[in-house]
Amino acid sequence: MIKQRLVVLEVASFGVTLLSQSLVLAQSEEPEEFSEKILTEITLGKVLYGIFAILIAYGSFYIIQSLANWISERVPRRFRLIIKQSIPFWKGLILLITIAYLLNLFVRLSETNVVAVTGTVAVALGFAFKDYVSSIIAGAIALFEAPYRVGDRVRIEDHYGEVVGYGLRGIQVKTPDDNLVTIPHNKTWTEPISNANSGELEAQVATNFYFSHTVDFEKVIKILYQAAYSSRYTQLKLPIAVFMEEKFWGTQFKLRSYPIDARDEFVYKTDVIRRAKAAFAYENISYPKMTPPAEMMDEH
Repeated sequence: MIKQRLVVLEVASFGVTLLSQSLVLAQSEEPEEFSEKILTEITLGKVLYGIFAILIAYGSFYIIQSLANWISERVPRRFRLIIKQSIPFWKGLILLITIAYLLNLFVRLSETNVVAVTGTVAVALGFAFKDYVSSIIAGAIALFEAPYRVGDRVRIEDHYGEVVGYGLRGIQVKTPDDNLVTIPHNKTWTEPISNANSGELEAQVATNFYFSHTVDFEKVIKILYQAAYSSRYTQLKLPIAVFMEEKFWGTQFKLRSYPIDARDEFVYKTDVIRRAKAAFAYENISYPKMTPPAEMMDEH
């Protein structure tokens, strides 16, 4: 967090420097003369070229997103996330090329003009779109620090789900209820981010079971291991473990295991519970009749 704040301060300092330089340049000349030195001659052809470049950029964003999604579902599973995680890079590259083309089209790119335009744009954006610019800067930093990537399963504030989109302003998270939640990148400044798989295909799933203090715990543990090992979704190359914890109302058993694909988290959890409950019923192992208070039960 301290590192991020230092980066923001450096950016702010850079913006102030550019502002002072651009103001000096602007005050030293008449406005009309100043704009004539900055801007090239605006013609209908240049405007059309500019609009055409923006449309191509937006079209390229859509094509890259669709093509990456299509390819990622048809290559070996280990390459799926790599392909999806490259989407922000290609989008950023297209954006930089488009901005450079538009600047070359409408601005006389001398060293003095670049400083003046950059400072003016930085001030305008800083005042008018402070939060938007903050999100863009946070998104650029997140590309390197990678607190989340496309395909990761994250929790930010009250929202949990898979990152399915990485945009200029924020990410799109698909929740278990199939809702698409857009979360701005600048949340990384202030909110903790929980990442379940951090670029890996597998994410640990914790499944809780509750019994009375007098339950045959050896039998329960054996059933939970069997439920995990027999599920077709379980990644058998990763460890499977069962933990116990005593509560005042009974005993809590926590099964920790990994599905082969993190996208199958909830299907996998349901399959494990279904198998375990069938075995508990067969062994006449019943759940405690008294339901513990919600605040006493751990979700994870």
